Amino acid sequence: VQYLEKEMGVLAEAGVRLKVIGDVAGFAPELQARISAAEEATNNNQTITLVVAANYGGQWDVVQAVKNWQVAHPDVNAGQLTQTQLAQYLSTAGMPDVDLLIRTGGEQRISNFLLWQAAYAELYFTDVLWPEFDSKELTKSLEWFESRNRRFGKTTEQIEA
Repeated sequence: VQYLEKEMGVLAEAGVRLKVIGDVAGFAPELQARISAAEEATNNNQTITLVVAANYGGQWDVVQAVKNWQVAHPDVNAGQLTQTQLAQYLSTAGMPDVDLLIRTGGEQRISNFLLWQAAYAELYFTDVLWPEFDSKELTKSLEWFESRNRRFGKTTEQIEA
């Protein structure tokens, strides 16, 4: 609550749109209300969208998407649900999928983070801990990403055809 109160003016002035993804229902009512108010206050900002994952898990996100789709389509059998339809109910609906997922601290797993959205992401692992991940480290990861041959699930033969 204190952070949102402190930073909202700066975010709004910079044109930042705030989006919080995750199960915020587990937070105190005051924090839920503040998150909602902050998202509403910045909803029309267009400089950049700051997405904060709080109490978020990729498995939770997919389950919530299915539940929300079913509520919106009560008379439709879930067997008719398509990937495109479900994607519209994820917490990141309307945002581009992840292109580059950077995992710091020497861990080589995605830990239930953006499972759906990172399906075709390039995964960059570094031993550098998050507090030390600076612009130099970001540049290294971007250079690595630039060198990748992105195929989005296709084989080399399919791309050349």
